Formats: sequence, structure tokens, C-alpha cells
Amino acid sequence: MSEAITTARPYAQAAFDEAQQLKALQAWSEMLLSLAEAINHPEMIAVVTNPRVAKKQVEGLMEALLEKSASKQQQNFVRILADNQRLLLLPEIAALFEALKAEAEKTINVVVDSAFELSAAQKDKIVSSLKKSMGREIKLSCNINKELLGGVVIRAGDKVIDGSARTRLGEMANALA
Repeated sequence: MSEAITTARPYAQAAFDEAQQLKALQAWSEMLLSLAEAINHPEMIAVVTNPRVAKKQVEGLMEALLEKSASKQQQNFVRILADNQRLLLLPEIAALFEALKAEAEKTINVVVDSAFELSAAQKDKIVSSLKKSMGREIKLSCNINKELLGGVVIRAGDKVIDGSARTRLGEMANALA
């Protein structure tokens, strides 16, 4: 896994630099995410890794997956990945690209797991608090997780704020033991 990320990093950086220069971060993001999703299908993996399938055929398949609106730079990027047999790195490239994009846009994706549906006021409070502490725009997504019993678990990048009732009960049990 870490080897894949190490190998993917220069490709992600090159894609990001090109997208930023063209002022097309969103278009590149969408392209990379859709190709990363496509390459994860077992049929695609079988074709891409099959030594009997010519590189030109793989390139043609990937170009067919690109939307007609794909720029020449995007097409060239995918062609380079195919030529260098790096198409299986697309999920890692897309993830690294998204991290670079978020850093450039000063945004962060935050996932909140809660036992119950959060009200608009609760969501606004979480967003404003995180925006203040992190100094970034917050992109919030909420999930309902009945196993939490109560409270919330907030994941922002590599930070986790666990305010769930389950964790608090566990901490109390450890303190009493």
C-alpha cells in the first residue's frame, strides 16, 4: 500500500500542477475519481493486467472511459499511465490529487457519525466550531450509526474526535476497574 502511494505521488503531483495551471481542478478531480472507480472493477483489472492485451488496446479502453469533454492534457495523462503500466494506481493518484486540491482550496472533508439525525443547527455548530479551530472551509457529510448509542464521532483528515456515548461508557468502565 505505501509502495503504491509512493509510486502514485509524482503522477498525482503532475496532474495537480497541470490542473492548477489550466485552472481546471474540478474537471481533473472528476476525471480522476471516475477513472479510479472504473479501474477498481474486477473486469477492468483483468484487462489491464492481462499481458496478452496490447498497450494500445488498454489505452483505447481508457480513452473510451474518458468523457468527450476530456482535454488533450487529460488524455495524455491517461496515455502516460497506460504506457507506464500505472493504471492500477488510479485510486491512489485520485486520493492524493484530492488531498492536494483540498490543501490548495483550504477545505477539508469532515464526516460525522451520529446515533440520530443531526438538526441543521447542530450541523451549523459543528461546521462553525471546526472552521474556527482548523482555519479551513468545512465540507460536512453526516452518517447515522445506531451502534454509537448517542453522541457523535467526527473525522476530519487524520483527526478523530470521539464524543460517542459508547466510548464514554468504556472510559467509565476502565476507570472503575
